[in-house]
Amino acid sequence: MRAWRLHDTVGPDGYHLDDIDPPEPGPGQVRVALRVASINHLDLWVSRALPAPPSFPHIAGGDGAGVIDALGDGVTTVAVGDEVTIDPSLSCGVCPACLAGDSVYCPSFGVLGEHASGTLAEQIVVSERQVVPRPPIAWEKAGSYGLAFGTAYRMLRRADLRAGQTLLVIGTGGGVSTAAFQIGRALGADVMMTSRSDDKLAWAMANGAIAAARSDGAFSKELPTKAHVVVESVGPATFDQSMRSVRAGGCITVCGSTSGPKVEITVPVLFFKQVAILGSTMFDHAEFAEVTRLVATGRADPVVDTVYEFDQLPEALARMDAGEQIGKLALRVGDAPTTT
Repeated sequence: MRAWRLHDTVGPDGYHLDDIDPPEPGPGQVRVALRVASINHLDLWVSRALPAPPSFPHIAGGDGAGVIDALGDGVTTVAVGDEVTIDPSLSCGVCPACLAGDSVYCPSFGVLGEHASGTLAEQIVVSERQVVPRPPIAWEKAGSYGLAFGTAYRMLRRADLRAGQTLLVIGTGGGVSTAAFQIGRALGADVMMTSRSDDKLAWAMANGAIAAARSDGAFSKELPTKAHVVVESVGPATFDQSMRSVRAGGCITVCGSTSGPKVEITVPVLFFKQVAILGSTMFDHAEFAEVTRLVATGRADPVVDTVYEFDQLPEALARMDAGEQIGKLALRVGDAPTTT
């Protein structure tokens, strides 16, 4: 099979398209012949050792959808020929946290494509519990929503976003921010967006945002209201404005820090406004199943910016690195149409 493998952490140039033997499923595992995969910023970060993969050569990629073509011993919940979407969260399945449904706290919790071989290949082996029935949507959407939508859903669930509240999403265009926009609206919230791109701000307004402002300005003064919940993934470049944009008693939920690892917080603002700052990463299997239901019923619609051929990974990574996309960038891996 063909697989994009990272041979060195020199950036995207470290990926090479190799011919390798297909993996074989072990007990409790299934093999998926991928039809569509999609990329995330994680695939750029891993290529730059942020963090480095566990070994070389490494297959990155956390998102994908395809058809099961082989089963390991003991698999009972799926069959060869089933069309599935891959849940990119890794866990042992047997520790107390996993048995309690809190797999994100599993001592061996990880991310597909970071801690184990991922979806940038024609076939992948995953645990039986890592596949769900493909939602009745286009292949490119089914293979793209997993990591971003699951992450955004957990952020908003833990922040207790409710219908009628106001949500502010920082950084329109990326996978998680676009997913948070979609899920926030599906949950009945009024959503405001920021971006450094006027075109992306126009996209947000055209797709149902109640307000939009530039991320590189004083957006806390430009937005019409304070937010009950702020979704932050940018970090020091925007965090002060995010603190100024959240209402008293509100929550800033954080899943990343693309502009740097450290922020300064004015502590009196934090306690006088009684603001909660909530770190969040990934999701458990139940949350992935729930966000899949949102997608399957059309309440949340994954946005796919561009579909590339499998051998065009370098072009897709370059577009993501430039921050030009709105939503996800997908790769057509196997023989599947890009419409339902």
